Amino acid sequence: MNDNETALPHHDPQTAADHIALAVVKFMRFFADAFFSGRYGHRAVVLETVAAVPGMVGGALQHLRSLRRMENDDGWINTLLDEAENERMHLLTFVQIAKPSLLERVLVIIAQGIFYNLFFVLYIFSSKVAHRIVGYLEEEAIYSYGEYLADIDAGKYENVPAPQIAIEYWNLPKEARLRDVVMVVRADEAKHRDVNHGFANRLENT
Repeated sequence: MNDNETALPHHDPQTAADHIALAVVKFMRFFADAFFSGRYGHRAVVLETVAAVPGMVGGALQHLRSLRRMENDDGWINTLLDEAENERMHLLTFVQIAKPSLLERVLVIIAQGIFYNLFFVLYIFSSKVAHRIVGYLEEEAIYSYGEYLADIDAGKYENVPAPQIAIEYWNLPKEARLRDVVMVVRADEAKHRDVNHGFANRLENT
């Protein structure tokens, strides 16, 4: 996947709920930029911890919905749980690269606790808005990883060898480097963007 394939798609807000979802994500982006100020490896550690929450919450609630209604879920459950697992592997990879500090580990606990509960409540009241927010979060992730790639290419960050966990998970060549890892992670985020915007669109039309 090249730069253009991940950078171009964007869901233009169509409804008031879409505009609110985008505003929420831009608000979150502001604080992430202020706190990490370009430290992309450390940023990834904290944000990927949060990013692994929506898929698990959505998968669990869709599972319960399927049980209550005694009907098929059309593949939503596995898709969302796979997304959660994929984001978890992003986290475990960047932990090897960034070596988070004690402060960042504490921040992870706080951020995850707050975000999990807020997203859980939001998904119950409006799964459409919840998926739209995730879609926009993934758009921001693609943009951030694009900046990370540019800084690696510019020599701002050393293009260190890829962690073994990343080589095994993505079947990368043994000589893979950090740039290769960021590329496959960004491609994952593009898939999650498309899935969540697609789910939101389907819910909007039902």
